[in-house]
Amino acid sequence: MNTKLIIEKAKTSKFYLGVLNMGLSRMIPFNKPHGFKIIEVRDYGVKTIIPYKKSNYNHIKGLHACGLATISEFTTGFVLVNQLDSKKYRIIMQKLEMEYFYQGKMDAFGEFEITKEWMNENIYVPLETKEAIVVLCEVKIHDKNGNHLTTGKVHWQVKPWNKVRTKIN
Repeated sequence: MNTKLIIEKAKTSKFYLGVLNMGLSRMIPFNKPHGFKIIEVRDYGVKTIIPYKKSNYNHIKGLHACGLATISEFTTGFVLVNQLDSKKYRIIMQKLEMEYFYQGKMDAFGEFEITKEWMNENIYVPLETKEAIVVLCEVKIHDKNGNHLTTGKVHWQVKPWNKVRTKIN
């Protein structure tokens, strides 16, 4: 599957957006029961949804804190993976911080966007002199009425594969 081509086509085609989401649910099976989906792909950004459904409820039928954290990781990680050459760079979540402001009682959306300049300033230039760097990606989750549910601060370690010491079996 040519993921880059599907992502590019998903920017303007609902069909390819569906193909992308189907592929992601197979590549990341943990997210499948939760129904996380990408609803919009931009050149340097994405908009995702965490649906208000039973598998995402907490004990008081609000969106579960861990589901909101996971959609924050998914949203920011997708943008970084989409921008970085996966043959050159490995990303791994180093830390996740969440602030919760409002109980989610309906579908909620995450948006994360960066720029080409952000990539250069925060990733490519620092990696010229460092083995690895950590970038902070902040994502705000709002429900469909615009209520600010959470702010997620996802710290991603980016490292060239030739600097990774752990062997993959």
